[in-house]
Amino acid sequence: MNAVRVGIIGIGNMGSAHAKTINQGKIKGAVLTAISDMRESAKAWAADNLQGEVQYFQDPKAMMLSGEVDAVLIATPHYQHSELAILAFNQGLHVLIEKPAGVYTSQVREMNEAANESGKVFSIMYNQRTNPLYIKLKDLIASGELGEIRRTNWIITSWYRSQSYYDSGSWRATWAGEGGGVLLNQSPHQLDLWQWTVGLMPKRVRAFCAFGKYRSIEVEDDVTAYVEYENGATGVFITTTGETPGTNRFEVTGDRGKIVVEDGKMTFWRLREPESEFNQRYTGGFGQPECWKIDIPIEGRETGHLGIMQNFVDAILHGSPLIAPGEEGIHGLTLSNAMYLSTWTDHWVELPIDEELFNKHLQERIRHSKMNTDPVRETQSPADLSGTFQ
Repeated sequence: MNAVRVGIIGIGNMGSAHAKTINQGKIKGAVLTAISDMRESAKAWAADNLQGEVQYFQDPKAMMLSGEVDAVLIATPHYQHSELAILAFNQGLHVLIEKPAGVYTSQVREMNEAANESGKVFSIMYNQRTNPLYIKLKDLIASGELGEIRRTNWIITSWYRSQSYYDSGSWRATWAGEGGGVLLNQSPHQLDLWQWTVGLMPKRVRAFCAFGKYRSIEVEDDVTAYVEYENGATGVFITTTGETPGTNRFEVTGDRGKIVVEDGKMTFWRLREPESEFNQRYTGGFGQPECWKIDIPIEGRETGHLGIMQNFVDAILHGSPLIAPGEEGIHGLTLSNAMYLSTWTDHWVELPIDEELFNKHLQERIRHSKMNTDPVRETQSPADLSGTFQ
C-alpha cells in the first residue's frame, strides 16, 4: 500500500476540519476518498470546500462497503463512536476516532475487543499527547526523577462556555444527545493525560458533580473529584465551564519533589535527597531537604490533530508505534464514568466500576432528557447530528 484511502464519518466542526487537512495533502501518505454524513448538506459542503474526487455517502456502512476506503476517521456524536468503530473493524478497516472513546465503558470495552480481533490499526484523537510538556512530564515520572508519586492535582477551569454556546444546538448538554457535560466534552484530554503521564489509575473515586450549576443545562458544568491510588497517593481533579478567567495547572508531587505544569511551562522543585530518606536521618526541629527550583527545558512542538493523524497513517503504512492507541481511550472514560456514578449514588466508587449500575443510572437520565421530552428538540436525534460536537 502506497497511500491510505481515508473516509471521514461526520462532517461537523471537527470532521470538516479533518477533511480539509487530508484533502489539502497535509498528511503524508493519506488521501481523502470519501465522506459520510446523514445530512445531504454535507455533499454541497464537500463540493464547495474539497478538491478532486471525494465521494459522498449518506450511509456510513455503504461507505465502508464501497471499497473506496482503507480507514475511517469517526467524528460523530459520542454515542456513535463505538458502534461505527465496531462496524468498521468488521469490514477490515483501520479506525481513528475522535475523543471521547464513547459515553460508557461497557460499549467501549466491546469496541476494544473488536479492534483486537480485527488486527487493524486503532487510534484515538488524544492530540494533547503530542504536547512536549506532557511528553516530558511522563518521561520524568517514568524515569524515577520524581520518585514515588504522592499527590496529583489538576485544576482545569479554562473551558468557559456561555449559555449561547449551549443554546446553539439542541443536542448540546443533554444526556440523550451528548451523554454528559464538561467531563465528556471539554475535559477528556486532561482525564487522559492525568493517568497517562502519571502511569497510575486510582483504586477509588469520590466526586461531586453539579448539574446545571452555572447554566441552564441538564448535565454537569462543575466537578470536584478526589481519588486514592493503590500506593496511598491521593489526587484531586477540578473542572468547570462556568468560570473565567480560568486556570490550567497540573501539579504532581513525589518523594523527590514536585513538578508543576502551568502557562506553557514546567517547573521542577527537586529535592537533593528523597523526603523519606531525609526524614529518617534528620534529628533537628524545622529542617527540610535541600530543594532546587529547576525550569525544565522543553524541546519540540505540539503537533496536535495533524500529529495524531500522521502517526495513524504511519502506523498503517510503516508499523510506527501509536501515540494514542484507541484501546487506551477507556481509561479516561472510566474516570469520568466513576465521577458520575459517585455523584449519582453519593458514595465512593471502586475501580473497575460497576458498569451495569452506571448504565442503569445513565438510562434513567436519558429517559428524562430534555432532548426526549421537549417537542422542539424531538425533531433532532443524536443520529441526525453527525460530527457537530465540540
